[in-house]
Amino acid sequence: MDSFLKNEEKAINEIVGFINQEIEEASVQGAVIGLSGGVDSAAVAYLTALAISKENVTLIHLPEEELDQSHTEDAKLIAQQLGIELKIFEISNPLNEISEILPNINKNRMAKGNLKARIRAVFLYSIANLENKLVIGTSNKSELAIGYGTKFGDLAADMWPIGDLYKTELYRISEKLGIDKKIIEKPPTAGLWANQTDENEIGVSYEKLDKFLLGLENLVNEEKLANELKLDTKQISRIKSLIKKNKHKSIMPKICKMYRN
Repeated sequence: MDSFLKNEEKAINEIVGFINQEIEEASVQGAVIGLSGGVDSAAVAYLTALAISKENVTLIHLPEEELDQSHTEDAKLIAQQLGIELKIFEISNPLNEISEILPNINKNRMAKGNLKARIRAVFLYSIANLENKLVIGTSNKSELAIGYGTKFGDLAADMWPIGDLYKTELYRISEKLGIDKKIIEKPPTAGLWANQTDENEIGVSYEKLDKFLLGLENLVNEEKLANELKLDTKQISRIKSLIKKNKHKSIMPKICKMYRN
């Protein structure tokens, strides 16, 4: 099996160059990043600041009343250590207003969680429009592979700088960037509802998920992978099901082609 990323410094330089090139080619004034308080968005913020300088980076934090306020404190910490102003917009009001119009959404936790992610995307893109900037996505390779994200929500972005980094690789990149240990070690969450964590929802640790995905990528026998990683049948089925049913999230919507004779 091919190994994971070996040279973090080289990877950082590649990503920084990528961000810089995308911003230049788009002829915009900079970047907008949704800063959740987690390691993914922190890494993207650090990398973007290196690419285009912090003066051109807008950091936005979008909390709501159901979530632990510690995420806001963590977002403030990241912004403070970067030396960038953090703009905070509470999304509870628009969330509650839409919930009043569509009251059944309160009975469906996933639908309401996705609504939160889509409201956040509206804020990010509206600010990007006003400031003539691009929205920088914070999804990593592990999430993209299993479709762990909200279509037109946190998956809405103009680029994915860390989209080819597995989560475990991202942790190493984050350490190299000097991101606060508190941020790196906190349990990953998509911020969709209270006490929600990525690994509980996925059903397997990121360490095992990444090794399994890398093995599939390198055409390693599935049974061999399961035995090596001590994954049970339920966990394997869960991962494969996520990959299959969420494939549509990683491709553009299909167009029905017309054949005009």
